[in-house]
Amino acid sequence: MERTEPREPATPPDGTSPDEASPPEPAGGDSVVTPDAQAGKRRRPWVRRVRRGALVVVLLLVVPLLAIETALRITYMGDPADGTYTRDRDAMWLGHAWVDGRKKDADVTALARRLEGTGIRDLYVHSGPLEHDGTLPESKYPRARWLIDAVHRELPGVRVQAFLGDVLATEGPDGMRLDRAATRAEVVHSAGQVLDVGYEGVHLDLEPLHSDDADYLSLLDDLRAVTRARDAQLSVAAHQIDPLPGLHTVAGLFADHPKWWSQKFFGQVARRVDQIAVMSYDTARPLESTYGGYVAQQTSLALEVTPPTTHLLMGLPFYYESNPSHWGHAETVAAAVRGARLGLSRTDPDRELFGVAPYIDFAATETNWREYREGWLRPDAS
Repeated sequence: MERTEPREPATPPDGTSPDEASPPEPAGGDSVVTPDAQAGKRRRPWVRRVRRGALVVVLLLVVPLLAIETALRITYMGDPADGTYTRDRDAMWLGHAWVDGRKKDADVTALARRLEGTGIRDLYVHSGPLEHDGTLPESKYPRARWLIDAVHRELPGVRVQAFLGDVLATEGPDGMRLDRAATRAEVVHSAGQVLDVGYEGVHLDLEPLHSDDADYLSLLDDLRAVTRARDAQLSVAAHQIDPLPGLHTVAGLFADHPKWWSQKFFGQVARRVDQIAVMSYDTARPLESTYGGYVAQQTSLALEVTPPTTHLLMGLPFYYESNPSHWGHAETVAAAVRGARLGLSRTDPDRELFGVAPYIDFAATETNWREYREGWLRPDAS
């Protein structure tokens, strides 16, 4: 509400000035204060407090945001170290069409041509989703055996892993509940089930998975026992790591989905698997430079806690969307690749078990493939 000022008195009919027409001051020198003037004096402090409060809120929101974006742009500066190109240990997520009957031999041949000369050696093929109780109907992947044989024929040396996921009941009543031992046991049984078909690994993607989930770690321990016994891979899709220490805890106070894992928890997961792929997209970064800086930071944070015996992969956004969580003009493959190389250069440039992982085949564009090849493959690669 605006402050109301007292109205200036009009000139009286007798021609006297407003001062002359004003009533005499009361004895003692006290001035006359009108009701409107009193209202104005009462409202002025209130308006000032509101304006100051609004300014404080703006500063608390805008200044840290600008500081973060500036820091990420600085992180994106500089040149990657020589030799920080593909180690021929990349992976790629593939959609469900490869195992439900929609894909044919010609599609595998086309995929082989597309992957020729790249470092992609693992395919995470969507073969679920798991039921909320952890079971997996065989009807979900009727053409799995055909795909595995076709890939081995067209792409010798490339492994096919079963990409199994589900929604967790961490932020609502519906979904898988990892706190139930019976559910975890069924997930382990489902893993053995797909390995029996011929898959060479199990790739687990359970979301949204909150940091420090002990039941998830227990599940990984049980899965690792099964995959090791079959000489198969255990891989997981991982949430991003706290950009600032403890940020997942702070975020959890204001949102159901705190988004990040603590760096400690990321390390605990990494030590239990053969491969860990960071979903380094959907970051809400508004600029290509700040997105690339964010990937560089995520790469460094992940390298710091991933043992050298675990294969670390950084996800690449092979799709285009524009919304508050993923700005397509900013989250480019070129920025992600350069960010991964910068993080690798600064933290562990000689790391052998390192790669990138495009997500996902059915949404990929020619620009995505070109930026992947130009930014990540060796300069002399075809």
